[in-house]
Amino acid sequence: MSIKVQEVTKYYGEQKALDNISFEVRTGEIVGFLGPNGAGKSTMMKIITGFIPPTTGSVYVNGTEISDDNPETRKIIGYLPENNPLYPEMYVREYLKFVYSLYGRTDDPGKHIGKIIDMTGLGPEQKKKIGALSKGFRQRVGIAQALIHDPQVLILDEATSGLDPNQIIEIRNLIREAGREKTIMFSTHIMQEAEAVCDRIIIINRGTIMADELKSNLHSVLGAEKQIIKAGFDRDPGSDSLLAIPGIISAENTGRGQWLIEAEGTEDIRPALFAFAVRNNLTVLSLQKEESRLEEIFRHLTGN
Repeated sequence: MSIKVQEVTKYYGEQKALDNISFEVRTGEIVGFLGPNGAGKSTMMKIITGFIPPTTGSVYVNGTEISDDNPETRKIIGYLPENNPLYPEMYVREYLKFVYSLYGRTDDPGKHIGKIIDMTGLGPEQKKKIGALSKGFRQRVGIAQALIHDPQVLILDEATSGLDPNQIIEIRNLIREAGREKTIMFSTHIMQEAEAVCDRIIIINRGTIMADELKSNLHSVLGAEKQIIKAGFDRDPGSDSLLAIPGIISAENTGRGQWLIEAEGTEDIRPALFAFAVRNNLTVLSLQKEESRLEEIFRHLTGN
Protein backbone atom coordinates (compact mmCIF):
# COMPACT_ATOMS: atom_id res chain seq x y z
CA MET A 1 0.00 0.00 0.00
CA SER A 2 1.47 3.39 -0.98
CA ILE A 3 -0.83 5.89 0.79
CA LYS A 4 -3.25 5.25 3.62
CA VAL A 5 -5.26 8.15 5.05
CA GLN A 6 -7.07 7.14 8.22
CA GLU A 7 -9.83 9.25 9.79
CA VAL A 8 -8.10 12.58 9.19
CA THR A 9 -9.75 15.75 10.46
CA LYS A 10 -8.19 19.20 10.17
CA TYR A 11 -9.24 22.43 11.84
CA TYR A 12 -7.92 25.93 11.15
CA GLY A 13 -9.05 27.66 14.29
CA GLU A 14 -12.76 26.94 14.44
CA GLN A 15 -13.05 26.19 10.71
CA LYS A 16 -13.14 22.51 9.78
CA ALA A 17 -11.21 21.96 6.54
CA LEU A 18 -11.32 18.14 6.55
CA ASP A 19 -13.95 15.97 8.22
CA ASN A 20 -12.91 12.41 9.12
CA ILE A 21 -11.31 11.61 5.74
CA SER A 22 -10.20 8.04 4.96
CA PHE A 23 -8.94 6.53 1.70
CA GLU A 24 -6.11 4.41 0.29
CA VAL A 25 -4.02 4.74 -2.87
CA ARG A 26 -2.40 1.57 -4.12
CA THR A 27 1.02 1.24 -5.68
CA GLY A 28 1.05 2.25 -9.34
CA GLU A 29 -2.30 4.08 -9.33
CA ILE A 30 -2.85 7.55 -10.76
CA VAL A 31 -5.59 9.04 -8.60
CA GLY A 32 -7.32 12.34 -9.26
CA PHE A 33 -8.35 14.31 -6.18
CA LEU A 34 -11.20 16.54 -7.36
CA GLY A 35 -13.20 19.24 -5.68
CA PRO A 36 -14.28 22.87 -5.99
CA ASN A 37 -12.12 25.67 -4.63
CA GLY A 38 -11.99 25.48 -0.85
CA ALA A 39 -13.02 21.82 -0.71
CA GLY A 40 -9.91 20.76 1.24
CA LYS A 41 -7.75 19.39 -1.58
CA SER A 42 -4.58 21.35 -0.83
CA THR A 43 -4.97 20.78 2.91
CA MET A 44 -5.07 17.02 2.35
CA MET A 45 -2.02 17.19 0.09
CA LYS A 46 -0.05 19.14 2.70
CA ILE A 47 -0.95 16.61 5.38
CA ILE A 48 0.10 13.66 3.19
CA THR A 49 3.48 15.28 2.51
CA GLY A 50 4.05 16.20 6.17
CA PHE A 51 3.99 19.97 5.69
CA ILE A 52 1.18 20.34 8.20
CA PRO A 53 -0.14 17.89 10.79
CA PRO A 54 -3.75 16.70 10.98
CA THR A 55 -5.80 17.74 13.99
CA THR A 56 -6.75 14.08 14.41
CA GLY A 57 -6.10 10.94 12.39
CA SER A 58 -3.06 9.43 10.70
CA VAL A 59 -1.41 9.19 7.28
CA TYR A 60 0.90 6.34 6.24
CA VAL A 61 3.10 6.19 3.15
CA ASN A 62 4.53 2.77 2.37
CA GLY A 63 3.66 1.70 5.90
CA THR A 64 5.47 4.58 7.61
CA GLU A 65 3.46 7.19 9.49
CA ILE A 66 3.95 10.70 8.14
CA SER A 67 4.79 13.37 10.70
CA ASP A 68 6.21 16.88 10.51
CA ASP A 69 9.21 15.91 12.68
CA ASN A 70 10.36 12.92 10.61
CA PRO A 71 12.16 14.17 7.48
CA GLU A 72 13.09 10.63 6.47
CA THR A 73 9.51 9.95 5.38
CA ARG A 74 9.68 12.85 2.94
CA LYS A 75 12.45 11.16 0.98
CA ILE A 76 9.92 8.75 -0.49
CA ILE A 77 7.54 11.55 -1.54
CA GLY A 78 7.85 14.05 -4.39
CA TYR A 79 5.67 17.14 -4.03
CA LEU A 80 4.63 19.93 -6.37
CA PRO A 81 2.60 22.47 -4.35
CA GLU A 82 -0.07 24.58 -6.00
CA ASN A 83 1.97 27.80 -6.08
CA ASN A 84 5.13 26.02 -7.37
CA PRO A 85 7.73 27.97 -5.33
CA LEU A 86 10.96 28.29 -7.32
CA TYR A 87 14.09 30.47 -7.23
CA PRO A 88 13.72 32.66 -10.34
CA GLU A 89 17.33 33.89 -10.21
CA MET A 90 18.77 30.35 -10.45
CA TYR A 91 19.46 28.48 -13.67
CA VAL A 92 17.41 25.36 -14.32
CA ARG A 93 20.24 22.83 -14.00
CA GLU A 94 21.74 24.73 -11.07
CA TYR A 95 18.41 24.66 -9.25
CA LEU A 96 17.89 20.94 -9.80
CA LYS A 97 21.42 20.24 -8.54
CA PHE A 98 20.65 22.32 -5.44
CA VAL A 99 17.41 20.42 -4.75
CA TYR A 100 19.21 17.11 -5.31
CA SER A 101 21.75 18.05 -2.63
CA LEU A 102 18.98 18.82 -0.11
CA TYR A 103 18.12 15.13 -0.02
CA GLY A 104 21.60 14.31 1.23
CA ARG A 105 22.74 12.68 -2.00
CA THR A 106 26.53 12.63 -2.23
CA ASP A 107 26.94 10.84 -5.58
CA ASP A 108 27.61 12.68 -8.83
CA PRO A 109 24.27 14.25 -9.76
CA GLY A 110 25.14 14.96 -13.40
CA LYS A 111 23.83 11.78 -15.00
CA HIS A 112 20.69 11.64 -12.87
CA ILE A 113 19.83 15.30 -13.40
CA GLY A 114 20.35 14.84 -17.13
CA LYS A 115 17.85 11.98 -17.09
CA ILE A 116 15.23 14.10 -15.28
CA ILE A 117 15.83 17.03 -17.65
CA ASP A 118 15.26 14.72 -20.62
CA MET A 119 12.16 13.20 -19.03
CA THR A 120 10.58 16.58 -18.34
CA GLY A 121 11.55 18.11 -21.70
CA LEU A 122 13.72 20.82 -20.15
CA GLY A 123 16.74 20.20 -22.37
CA PRO A 124 16.45 23.38 -24.50
CA GLU A 125 15.82 25.50 -21.38
CA GLN A 126 18.31 24.01 -18.91
CA LYS A 127 20.82 26.87 -19.23
CA LYS A 128 18.21 29.58 -18.75
CA LYS A 129 17.24 31.31 -15.53
CA ILE A 130 13.97 30.02 -14.12
CA GLY A 131 12.57 33.55 -14.06
CA ALA A 132 12.97 33.74 -17.86
CA LEU A 133 10.88 30.63 -18.53
CA SER A 134 7.25 30.49 -19.61
CA LYS A 135 4.74 29.24 -17.05
CA GLY A 136 4.59 25.88 -18.81
CA PHE A 137 8.33 25.36 -18.47
CA ARG A 138 8.27 26.58 -14.86
CA GLN A 139 5.69 23.87 -14.17
CA ARG A 140 8.08 21.38 -15.76
CA VAL A 141 10.84 22.59 -13.44
CA GLY A 142 8.46 22.09 -10.50
CA ILE A 143 7.71 18.53 -11.58
CA ALA A 144 11.44 17.91 -12.17
CA GLN A 145 12.27 18.97 -8.60
CA ALA A 146 9.51 16.67 -7.33
CA LEU A 147 11.07 13.78 -9.27
CA ILE A 148 14.73 14.59 -8.66
CA HIS A 149 15.23 12.21 -5.71
CA ASP A 150 13.38 9.36 -7.45
CA PRO A 151 10.43 9.21 -5.01
CA GLN A 152 8.05 6.28 -4.88
CA VAL A 153 5.03 8.56 -4.42
CA LEU A 154 4.33 11.75 -6.36
CA ILE A 155 1.88 14.40 -5.07
CA LEU A 156 0.90 17.12 -7.57
CA ASP A 157 -1.36 19.98 -6.50
CA GLU A 158 -3.05 21.73 -9.46
CA ALA A 159 -0.14 20.87 -11.77
CA THR A 160 -1.82 22.30 -14.91
CA SER A 161 -3.42 25.40 -13.39
CA GLY A 162 -3.10 28.46 -15.63
CA LEU A 163 -1.51 26.65 -18.58
CA ASP A 164 -2.57 26.96 -22.21
CA PRO A 165 -4.06 23.90 -24.00
CA ASN A 166 -0.74 22.81 -25.56
CA GLN A 167 1.08 23.09 -22.23
CA ILE A 168 -1.69 21.13 -20.50
CA ILE A 169 -1.32 18.26 -22.97
CA GLU A 170 2.46 18.23 -22.45
CA ILE A 171 2.16 18.12 -18.65
CA ARG A 172 -0.57 15.48 -18.94
CA ASN A 173 1.76 13.27 -20.98
CA LEU A 174 4.52 13.84 -18.46
CA ILE A 175 2.25 12.70 -15.61
CA ARG A 176 1.31 9.57 -17.55
CA GLU A 177 4.99 8.80 -18.18
CA ALA A 178 5.88 9.19 -14.51
CA GLY A 179 2.89 7.06 -13.55
CA ARG A 180 4.42 4.00 -15.17
CA GLU A 181 6.78 3.61 -12.22
CA LYS A 182 5.26 5.67 -9.38
CA THR A 183 2.11 6.14 -7.38
CA ILE A 184 0.64 9.52 -8.30
CA MET A 185 -2.03 11.57 -6.61
CA PHE A 186 -2.90 14.93 -8.09
CA SER A 187 -5.53 17.50 -7.29
CA THR A 188 -7.44 19.43 -9.91
CA HIS A 189 -10.77 21.11 -10.52
CA ILE A 190 -10.43 20.56 -14.30
CA MET A 191 -12.58 17.58 -15.22
CA GLN A 192 -10.83 16.94 -18.54
CA GLU A 193 -7.53 16.40 -16.74
CA ALA A 194 -8.96 13.74 -14.48
CA GLU A 195 -10.71 12.00 -17.37
CA ALA A 196 -7.56 11.99 -19.50
CA VAL A 197 -5.02 10.85 -16.91
CA CYS A 198 -6.57 9.10 -13.89
CA ASP A 199 -7.25 5.47 -13.09
CA ARG A 200 -9.40 6.46 -10.14
CA ILE A 201 -11.29 9.53 -8.96
CA ILE A 202 -11.84 10.84 -5.43
CA ILE A 203 -14.29 13.75 -5.21
CA ILE A 204 -14.22 15.93 -2.09
CA ASN A 205 -16.58 18.73 -1.12
CA ARG A 206 -16.54 20.83 2.06
CA GLY A 207 -13.98 18.54 3.63
CA THR A 208 -15.94 15.34 3.03
CA ILE A 209 -15.36 12.59 0.46
CA MET A 210 -18.40 12.38 -1.82
CA ALA A 211 -17.16 9.63 -4.17
CA ASP A 212 -14.20 7.26 -4.48
CA GLU A 213 -14.41 5.09 -7.59
CA LEU A 214 -12.44 3.74 -10.52
CA LYS A 215 -12.96 6.11 -13.43
CA SER A 216 -14.74 3.38 -15.37
CA ASN A 217 -17.26 2.94 -12.54
CA LEU A 218 -17.97 6.58 -11.79
CA HIS A 219 -21.15 6.72 -13.85
CA SER A 220 -22.72 4.41 -11.26
CA VAL A 221 -22.48 7.22 -8.68
CA LEU A 222 -25.57 8.81 -10.19
CA GLY A 223 -27.16 5.39 -10.53
CA ALA A 224 -30.60 5.53 -12.07
CA GLU A 225 -31.30 9.06 -10.92
CA LYS A 226 -30.44 10.68 -14.23
CA GLN A 227 -29.88 9.90 -17.87
CA ILE A 228 -28.09 11.92 -20.52
CA ILE A 229 -29.15 11.86 -24.17
CA LYS A 230 -27.27 13.37 -27.10
CA ALA A 231 -29.94 14.24 -29.66
CA GLY A 232 -29.70 15.69 -33.15
CA PHE A 233 -32.53 17.32 -35.12
CA ASP A 234 -32.71 18.81 -38.62
CA ARG A 235 -33.88 22.12 -37.15
CA ASP A 236 -34.09 23.86 -33.80
CA PRO A 237 -36.92 22.48 -31.63
CA GLY A 238 -36.39 25.15 -28.95
CA SER A 239 -35.28 24.48 -25.39
CA ASP A 240 -38.68 25.40 -23.93
CA SER A 241 -40.39 22.77 -26.05
CA LEU A 242 -37.91 20.09 -24.99
CA LEU A 243 -38.23 21.05 -21.33
CA ALA A 244 -42.00 20.60 -21.63
CA ILE A 245 -41.48 16.85 -22.21
CA PRO A 246 -42.18 15.07 -18.88
CA GLY A 247 -38.93 13.94 -17.22
CA ILE A 248 -36.56 16.30 -19.02
CA ILE A 249 -34.81 18.64 -16.59
CA SER A 250 -32.28 20.36 -18.86
CA ALA A 251 -31.69 20.84 -22.58
CA GLU A 252 -28.47 22.43 -23.83
CA ASN A 253 -27.97 23.42 -27.46
CA THR A 254 -24.37 22.42 -28.30
CA GLY A 255 -24.54 23.70 -31.89
CA ARG A 256 -25.13 22.30 -35.39
CA GLY A 257 -28.50 20.82 -34.45
CA GLN A 258 -27.10 18.86 -31.50
CA TRP A 259 -28.63 18.89 -28.02
CA LEU A 260 -27.44 17.54 -24.69
CA ILE A 261 -30.56 16.50 -22.79
CA GLU A 262 -30.71 15.46 -19.15
CA ALA A 263 -33.71 13.53 -17.84
CA GLU A 264 -34.81 12.06 -14.53
CA GLY A 265 -35.80 8.51 -13.71
CA THR A 266 -35.12 4.99 -14.96
CA GLU A 267 -37.43 4.93 -17.97
CA ASP A 268 -35.62 5.59 -21.24
CA ILE A 269 -36.62 9.08 -22.41
CA ARG A 270 -35.75 8.44 -26.08
CA PRO A 271 -39.20 7.16 -27.15
CA ALA A 272 -40.71 10.37 -25.80
CA LEU A 273 -38.15 12.42 -27.71
CA PHE A 274 -38.90 10.51 -30.91
CA ALA A 275 -42.64 11.02 -30.45
CA PHE A 276 -41.98 14.72 -29.83
CA ALA A 277 -40.06 14.93 -33.10
CA VAL A 278 -42.89 13.23 -35.04
CA ARG A 279 -45.48 15.60 -33.59
CA ASN A 280 -43.40 18.61 -34.57
CA ASN A 281 -42.33 17.37 -38.04
CA LEU A 282 -38.68 17.15 -36.98
CA THR A 283 -36.21 14.70 -38.50
CA VAL A 284 -34.20 12.85 -35.87
CA LEU A 285 -30.53 12.78 -36.89
CA SER A 286 -29.25 11.06 -33.75
CA LEU A 287 -30.60 9.88 -30.40
CA GLN A 288 -27.83 8.42 -28.29
CA LYS A 289 -27.83 7.60 -24.59
CA GLU A 290 -24.55 8.48 -22.90
CA GLU A 291 -22.90 7.45 -19.70
CA SER A 292 -22.90 10.25 -17.17
CA ARG A 293 -20.02 12.60 -17.81
CA LEU A 294 -17.55 13.31 -15.04
CA GLU A 295 -18.57 16.96 -15.16
CA GLU A 296 -22.20 16.02 -14.51
CA ILE A 297 -21.20 13.72 -11.65
CA PHE A 298 -19.02 16.46 -10.15
CA ARG A 299 -21.85 19.01 -10.33
CA HIS A 300 -24.29 16.52 -8.85
CA LEU A 301 -22.06 15.68 -5.88
CA THR A 302 -20.71 19.16 -5.12
CA GLY A 303 -23.78 21.23 -5.93
CA ASN A 304 -21.77 23.35 -8.40
